[in-house]
Amino acid sequence: MRKTKSMSEYFDEMFNGDGSLRGPYEEIGRWFNAEDASRLRAKQREAEEVFRLTGITFNVYGKAEAEERLIPFDIVPRVISAREWQRLERGIEQRVRAINAFLHDIYHRQEIVRAGRVPAEMIAGNEAFLPQMLGVSPPGQVYTHIVGVDLVRTGPDDFFVLEDNARTPSGVSYMLENRETMLKMFPELFSATNVRNVSDYPRNLRRSLAACAPACADGEPTVAVLTPGIYNSAYYEHAFLADQMAVELVEGHDLRVVDGRVCMRTTRGYKPIDVLYRRVDDDFLDPLNFDPDSALGVPGILDVYRAGGITIANAPGTGIADDKAIYSYMPEIVEFYTGEKPLLQNVPTWRCSDPESLSFVLDNLSDLVVKEVHGSGGYGMLIGPTASKKEISAFRAKLKLRPANYIAQPTLSLSTVPIFSRSGLAPRHVDLRPFVLVSSEGINITPGGLTRVALKKGSLVVNSSQGGGTKDTWVLED
Repeated sequence: MRKTKSMSEYFDEMFNGDGSLRGPYEEIGRWFNAEDASRLRAKQREAEEVFRLTGITFNVYGKAEAEERLIPFDIVPRVISAREWQRLERGIEQRVRAINAFLHDIYHRQEIVRAGRVPAEMIAGNEAFLPQMLGVSPPGQVYTHIVGVDLVRTGPDDFFVLEDNARTPSGVSYMLENRETMLKMFPELFSATNVRNVSDYPRNLRRSLAACAPACADGEPTVAVLTPGIYNSAYYEHAFLADQMAVELVEGHDLRVVDGRVCMRTTRGYKPIDVLYRRVDDDFLDPLNFDPDSALGVPGILDVYRAGGITIANAPGTGIADDKAIYSYMPEIVEFYTGEKPLLQNVPTWRCSDPESLSFVLDNLSDLVVKEVHGSGGYGMLIGPTASKKEISAFRAKLKLRPANYIAQPTLSLSTVPIFSRSGLAPRHVDLRPFVLVSSEGINITPGGLTRVALKKGSLVVNSSQGGGTKDTWVLED
């Protein structure tokens, strides 16, 4: 097995500059070199067939109807050493604790605003801020029960947080299916490599959610997953997690408020739910309190929540913590609530709502990445270095029209991990989304997470909706 010509200006996580293997990849590199290329190609096709038969798909939204696609999977795992992971764990835990403290603060005394560390208009004028949550304290003071922290790497010891996913982070089902597929394809490789387990995530998720049950819960808490339905891009994941946790998957029409509790329809009548893992956005959660036209939520659920009759995970209003303008204040937020400097750094960010920053961004569009403040999935963004003059011109007009809707960042030299291509191992850019569970019992970080890979040569966009794929992520034991 040979490595194709590397993009030398980027940090290659598998190979040193002289072509030798980096420490974490030594075992897997030797194994790949001893393998027959035709067998590996057959295994790649077999893995794709497993994904197809299992139904591991996602929906792509565009001008036409949503299109269902098979998520691409690459058989070369990404490997992270125990030392690297320990450092990431400390930084992730620090950041998640700060995010929860920030959410409690802005819905109560707003000390960070009083201290002048975050401008008041960034809170009150933010569309993700919910006045209905003012004064509400969820059980255990937990707002973000499930968090996805997107990380990128630019060097051996250089990791950055690209964004925080505190609303309804997705992708954990792909992490689990990737591992299950690799175990089926290459059991001998796992026998030779001491890789930390991720398969206990569903059990840990249910335990973590149950630990956040409201005081009115009687006995073993009843947990359910609320989905918008089969046409949602992440429906596969909703059904997968409900099945893995052995809990009910429900839609809004399955639920109603009965005697001050949110109850689900069963063959024996309506049964109270203690914890609802919702995958429905705030706007559609309760037509009586938010969008009156929503058919996805439950009328009155927010009133039950405010009265302590149910736990909603993640809490309504958490979306402000993954707002990309608030992201730019995360170093101040971490230091304010922890008293420590951030262990994981932010990517430098220009807030286009600031006239001086806007002027700089407009003058340098061809060199920057510009994102919508509330955007996700790789939609609505501009990658200046790869954009055409026409695309930059059109984006310039949008930016001038609604500058507060955007932030800009430099184009980072994202690290690469090889994919298995026809010509050998070829470098492609990656990011990493570790998944974090938060409860009154503590913080649990799954060792690894979802590695997303830009399958197109030179592309920096890893989102599956934009042509990216996924890899299994291996965290090595000490």
